[in-house]
Amino acid sequence: MGVKIVLIGAGSAMFGLGSLGNILKSGPLQGSSVVLHDLNPDALKRVEETGRRYIEENNLPYTLTATTSRKKALQAADFCIIAVEVGNRYELWEQDWKIPLQFGIHQVYGENGGPGGMFHSLRIIPPILDICGDINEICPGAWVFNLSNPMTRICLAIHRKYPGLKAVGFCHEVVSLIEHLPKILDTPYSNLSIKAGGLNHFSVLLEAYYRDSGKDAYPDIRKNAAAYFEKLPEQSYENLGATKEMLKEARGTDSSLVRRKKVWAERELFRVLLEKFGYLPITTDSHLGEYVQWAHSAVDHKGILDFYNFYKRWCLEQVPENRIRGTLEIEFWREIPMIEGIVSDSHHEELAVNLPNEGLIDNLPRDMVVEVPGVVDKEGVHGVKIGELPKGFWGLLNNQVAVNDLTVEAVLTGSREIALQALLVDPVVDSVEAAEKTLDAMLEYQKQYLGYIR
Repeated sequence: MGVKIVLIGAGSAMFGLGSLGNILKSGPLQGSSVVLHDLNPDALKRVEETGRRYIEENNLPYTLTATTSRKKALQAADFCIIAVEVGNRYELWEQDWKIPLQFGIHQVYGENGGPGGMFHSLRIIPPILDICGDINEICPGAWVFNLSNPMTRICLAIHRKYPGLKAVGFCHEVVSLIEHLPKILDTPYSNLSIKAGGLNHFSVLLEAYYRDSGKDAYPDIRKNAAAYFEKLPEQSYENLGATKEMLKEARGTDSSLVRRKKVWAERELFRVLLEKFGYLPITTDSHLGEYVQWAHSAVDHKGILDFYNFYKRWCLEQVPENRIRGTLEIEFWREIPMIEGIVSDSHHEELAVNLPNEGLIDNLPRDMVVEVPGVVDKEGVHGVKIGELPKGFWGLLNNQVAVNDLTVEAVLTGSREIALQALLVDPVVDSVEAAEKTLDAMLEYQKQYLGYIR
């Protein structure tokens, strides 16, 4: 007997078909009922039709339905997976990023941290809390997996508003360790025991050991990583499935990604953190740089722009019918293995889950949402205690505690005063005037979504 899984935001070709594809390839989930929910009926229909054809052609034992009614979708749900955005994702994202720059705030990106991350949070958390309110009313025992960004702030808001919900955040960034470490260390990933932790998009590899010898692998990582990442720029685009035409466009007319032999594409701040703090980050400059006050002087700005332009085009090109079917074969959606683990009582470990701290990291507040390894069994997802973070890295993370706290408070109260305080405690912001003007401008430009902030 299967379970009922609801995909909220399923009209996205990447999320909807990616998650659906992994469900349909699952052994433990055979016989399950999958409900696709999205507010966009055309996008929803496209994903539903593609999924139905795949089920029929492969004679798979699943029931697939789709509805624009969230209350209908959630009836008797066992698992709810949330991956939503509001409005025109790229237009709003670019406002988050570029408007603060106009007022002199040196943020290097605008999605998860810094002023851009705050506005993204103010915009997306309210509809996600509405979703969670329905879950809390209709299927309060369901497990809730959030994939939307800004991950830390969304999950913190969920746990504060609905502390009884069984909510977990998941991000696929940690799979970079599975890709890179075997090449850096010249050993299969199966021979490595690793542990990473921190905050979402601001996490580092804390431990690495060789299983066959028990030897600490970190000295080899520090020795070999520089040479490895100097050769990586071209590979990083190819791994995303770039076509030759997309690679050519991403490089630019001067083929800069090929010629910059001594520049780690989108990994200059990454290199500083590895060299000065001694730990390997699990993500790149665009994400890391959102949280660090001196990032503007260290990141690879060209690499960030190249990647954003490439990523935007890559995502948009997933929509046409001739490419949408292939998205069913994507493998990195780890929320499905977590559902399998709960259903089968697997006791397996996930490299990264986002949960309330509650003592998982000793030197961060207990109510902050942190990213740590997790063990999955029939009782759910349990964070793995990792003790104290290294002092230097902890110092960088600790700068974000008040920002996250005040951002969530601004959402829950609708207070402009608290939103301004969230900006003024952010280490990226160094001007009261810039903070006030940025806030005023964003409240005007995004009034449709931020009108509740007064």
